[in-house]
Amino acid sequence: MKKLLPTSTVGSLPKPDWLATPEKLWSPWKLEGEKLLEGKKDALRVSLQEQQLAGLDIICDGEQTRQHFVTTFIEHLSGVDFKNRKTVKIRDRYDASVPVVVGEISRKKSVFVDDAKFLRKQTNKPIKWALPGPMTMVDTLYDNYYKSREILAWEFAKALNEEARELQDAGVDIIQFDEPAFNVFFEEVNDWGMAAMERAIEGLNCETAVHICYGYGIKANNDWKKTLGSEWRQYEEIFPKIQKSNIDIVSLECHNSHVPFNLLELIRGKKVMVGAIDVATNIIETPEEVADTIRKALEFVDIENLYPCTNCGMAPLSRNVAKGKLNALSKGAEIIRKELGI
Repeated sequence: MKKLLPTSTVGSLPKPDWLATPEKLWSPWKLEGEKLLEGKKDALRVSLQEQQLAGLDIICDGEQTRQHFVTTFIEHLSGVDFKNRKTVKIRDRYDASVPVVVGEISRKKSVFVDDAKFLRKQTNKPIKWALPGPMTMVDTLYDNYYKSREILAWEFAKALNEEARELQDAGVDIIQFDEPAFNVFFEEVNDWGMAAMERAIEGLNCETAVHICYGYGIKANNDWKKTLGSEWRQYEEIFPKIQKSNIDIVSLECHNSHVPFNLLELIRGKKVMVGAIDVATNIIETPEEVADTIRKALEFVDIENLYPCTNCGMAPLSRNVAKGKLNALSKGAEIIRKELGI
């Protein structure tokens, strides 16, 4: 990125009411067949315009063409049964009815590549595309075939790498892997989770990012956060391993969290997407609040490596709140640019 402090959202944005029920995860589509395909493209256009009007520098797809950041990718893989589901506890936090791995995992065709090509034609700005990370995929289903989280993660990593290579060829500038599970299963991250991530980014020439947060602003996640105490030091467990990895960018949650900013010193030299927007509240940040978060992060991240961002995705929020938060993000970054004479 040539522009200093380039802004972006982590990934998801609220969908238009005519496409899916708003402010809800796993929201069912309101359209079918060709109308659904057309509606998804229209939603991509709307999402692009809202990001551009807000002044974002890196454009995401807003996850307008998928119901959920993990399961939509899994739906397109062989070896997974979505009809006969099981109930599991996701990230040791809440129960969910999930698909079951019943056979060998393989990717028969691309999942998001056509969407990426479409978005690439609509803008000259850099594009970031989010994919689920291998460990988070493992944690979002029931494995009745491999019977090993590590082996299953490796199979997912191979499928993700195939998709990522095609997304890169479609013109995507940054490929982000969402790994909220990294903030829960520390031993597995260090034993095999980062190795699976390295397999997922193998051979990529575009920039790569790993997004590690404390989850969407839903009740189960918010309740869990209340149990974490006055300091959230989970990143301390995994940053040393990430620091040694080939991942270019680390995306993390900062604003309104209890994450000590000095933990960023553990990933000194990496590019950092610092979460300056709280997605767990409908209160819209002021530009000065965003600027204050950026100032604190700049004590530990070189300015050329800092990318102001949101804490997590904003799919569960209303469109008006999300728009307000994106505007605040851009204006907050501009405050810092002016202060530094950029």
